Amino acid sequence: MQLLSRFISVAALVLLGQGVQAATPGAPAAATGQAACPAILQYQFPRLQDEAPQNLCQYAGKAVLVVNTASYCGFTSQYEGLEALYAKYQPRGLVVLGFPSNDFGGQEPGSAKEIADFCYNTYGVKFPMLGKSVVTGKARNGLYAALDKATGKTPRWNFHKYLIDRSGKVVASFPSDVTPDNPALLGEVEKALR
Repeated sequence: MQLLSRFISVAALVLLGQGVQAATPGAPAAATGQAACPAILQYQFPRLQDEAPQNLCQYAGKAVLVVNTASYCGFTSQYEGLEALYAKYQPRGLVVLGFPSNDFGGQEPGSAKEIADFCYNTYGVKFPMLGKSVVTGKARNGLYAALDKATGKTPRWNFHKYLIDRSGKVVASFPSDVTPDNPALLGEVEKALR
């Protein structure tokens, strides 16, 4: 038993030395082999559906629309528009990333499974959804702190949107009432995809 324990400890050290790390929500991602990954994407979060670690560096070179979401909000129907936007522009390199959050009005109280089921069964959401996290205040996740710093804008409610271009520059911030089919948002998406 002691030999097995030592083997597991050595294997863990080897894996950590190769840049593998646990998925702490909003934790900086391992930098190993990610020189081309812009700083804004150097974070790791658990995937909503199964908590598998998701390194945001996998989206380097793509335009990324980051949205804090909630299941019981007046803006929740924007899931449909976000999915349509993702379906239309994903072949050209757009990724929509959903970050469920219970920060505003307690409108995302469910478990990860409940949120994932709701998103898929109600709106057919196929764009990547990450684990529920804090997106405002001192306890916000690292990505949202970086987005706030880059734009000077903090989400004031659910469905706030940040757009990151292919080079990793945060190029736009849209409040909750700007819908996914808004011409201003679509124009910025088109520019970010160039």
